[in-house]
Amino acid sequence: MKRPSPLPLPAMEGNSHHETFTPFGNHSPHSQGGAWGWVCFDKIKLEDYEPAMRRGMEIENEEMARIANNPEAPTFENTIEAMEQSGELLGEVTEVFFNLISAETNDEMDELADKMSPILSDHANDIMFNPKLAQRVKEVWEKASPPALPSKGGSQDRQRSELSVEQKQLLRDTYLGFVRSGAYLPEDKQQRLKEIGNEMSKLDLQFSQNKLKEINAFILHITDEADLAGLPESAIEAARIAAKEKNICGWVITLHSPSMSPFLTYSSRRELRKQVWMAYNTICTHDNKQNNTNIVKRIVDLCREEAQIMGYDNYADYVLEERMAKNQKNVYDLLHKLIEAYKPTALKELEAIREMARELEGDDFELMPWDMAYYSNKLQEKLYNINSEMLRPYLELSKVKEGVFGLATKLYGITFRQNRDIPVYHPDVDVFEVYDRDGSFLALLYCDFYPRKSKKSGAWMTTFRGQYIDKEGVNHRPHVSLVMNFTKPTDTKPALLTLGEVETFLHEFGHALHEMFSNCQYEELSGTNVYWDFVELPSQFMENFAIEKDFLSTFARHFETGEPLPDELIQRIVDSRNFCVAMGCLRQVSFCLLDMAYYTLNHELDTDIKSFEREAWKEAVITPTVPGTCMSVQFSHIMAGGYSAGYYSYKWAEVLDADAFSVFKQHGLFDPATAESFRQNILSRGATEHPMTLYKRFRGQEPTIDALLERNGIKRPTPTPSLRGREPRRIEETKL
Repeated sequence: MKRPSPLPLPAMEGNSHHETFTPFGNHSPHSQGGAWGWVCFDKIKLEDYEPAMRRGMEIENEEMARIANNPEAPTFENTIEAMEQSGELLGEVTEVFFNLISAETNDEMDELADKMSPILSDHANDIMFNPKLAQRVKEVWEKASPPALPSKGGSQDRQRSELSVEQKQLLRDTYLGFVRSGAYLPEDKQQRLKEIGNEMSKLDLQFSQNKLKEINAFILHITDEADLAGLPESAIEAARIAAKEKNICGWVITLHSPSMSPFLTYSSRRELRKQVWMAYNTICTHDNKQNNTNIVKRIVDLCREEAQIMGYDNYADYVLEERMAKNQKNVYDLLHKLIEAYKPTALKELEAIREMARELEGDDFELMPWDMAYYSNKLQEKLYNINSEMLRPYLELSKVKEGVFGLATKLYGITFRQNRDIPVYHPDVDVFEVYDRDGSFLALLYCDFYPRKSKKSGAWMTTFRGQYIDKEGVNHRPHVSLVMNFTKPTDTKPALLTLGEVETFLHEFGHALHEMFSNCQYEELSGTNVYWDFVELPSQFMENFAIEKDFLSTFARHFETGEPLPDELIQRIVDSRNFCVAMGCLRQVSFCLLDMAYYTLNHELDTDIKSFEREAWKEAVITPTVPGTCMSVQFSHIMAGGYSAGYYSYKWAEVLDADAFSVFKQHGLFDPATAESFRQNILSRGATEHPMTLYKRFRGQEPTIDALLERNGIKRPTPTPSLRGREPRRIEETKL
């Protein structure tokens, strides 16, 4: 059952007799095989999607009927494996469609998504609630000896089978999927779960569409050049181009990050900063069709109801049972440890920014949220003589791309070749063929870097095709997409990035490596299909390289003169790496607390969400709350992005990434043995084993918070014995 869509997939009304359309061609550009074509973006039309989805559902229904009605006794091969290998066409079509809903949408596609999401949801429910399928899966489970399920899954000692580790994991996940979908519950409860699933698929989509529409609806139109005071040349030029694109005179500031962030950081026009900040922090709160307030309440209530139908007190208990964290206590223990460790430093950082503001504006100046970026930047310049604009000339996107790709080459021996013959969904997109160190084809990598109206804000990694090995032993390699919203080129300058944007690139590229290195038998277990609180380890791990001199020196050169980034400027970057790090940590923890507050509710959310929000995160918030603002109505991660009761995973993974990177620091930043161990034990194994098992194979022990505290300067480093000459812990990779 291929389930690649970023939205809950799932059914079908009536029959379709349209000619079957597949988004992938039958050609392959790779002599080594395994790519099996690319997405034919040059041939896909809007009217192709619905018939293809409907035909895909028909085919999958036929496949499931054959499995359910098989007169032979249920086995792993004729039930579990057969189900995993079904739904290929539907998976391909929905993968492409829902990826474009995020990266290149329009009103017609949004309308089709609104129409098809509940139909797809019904289709998935029909499979999960098929009693014959559920019974066959249960019989296979009871005959085998997969890894133990959580207590509510009914785990018992069972007779050993001959299944491989990966097969046992697939069996466990398949059976647990039926259990946690309610397949073994009474019919009335199953019906209610179906209704919840259908409604949630609509609400998730509506939440995201409302946010995008609100962001696109706002512009700050500047006609007086004096109102550009303080802005760097790059921001002014970008604002001029934005106005030109809208066919108006002057300059335009939008709520997209490449426009908004420099404005809040550098504009000396306080009232205009306030206007932009308030516009962003009040989106989806207004009295219009894009208000997300009731959607938030409904999403939270439906999640709670679903969990309680499944026998849990609240949604967090239901979710965390299948996470590394395991339970609420472990999540809150982590969050409270972080608050205890970072809050004293955060208060000092805030006071330093306040003093900076008063030094410039007078003793009676009251620091407000729209002032934070501006005066913290002033303080950073004072302390370290550095700001993000100083680095832009040295961080041209094409060179950064070479540097990031080169880092992967140095660590893992892989190479990248651009292929302009592969069709793309927008002219901004570039495609690269990725080859392993032995010359074998590894993956296709799509790179989509610039913002546009048809694209969501933020940055993400996704796939158009996942990795798996078919029955003939052919290793089907993944097609991966990096989607970001970087500062665009201007008429006079190439795309120049901030260091923060370089970190974003590295972060998403880490996710891409997790997909590209995948070497699993089953697509359901491959790549990033891992626990939510493990998936951010490869991405956040890569961010560590952003301030390493040995990495920056490989590509950071002035776009006009070609001069390398000066060593003393690199040292200032290193010295300033922990500038306001404690405030940043508390901000993330506040979001984690808000997430947990919503999804630990065991009763209806009947409180005003603005007051609920203030109460939920007050322990970690040290800046004043502005009336009228609301985070919840735009918090896509926990409302429509899969991080419900899971936002803590960013901090959880930060503990892991600091701990893992300390091994590279001990052995050498580009040590090939350490990199190979990380690849074989973490990046290539997907969800074939429990993530802590995989991590301990690489690290040799469970992680601690110490490396993170030391990296952030909260705790002094503990002397460690030299590891020079000692081989890192590793295992042989099983050939599948």
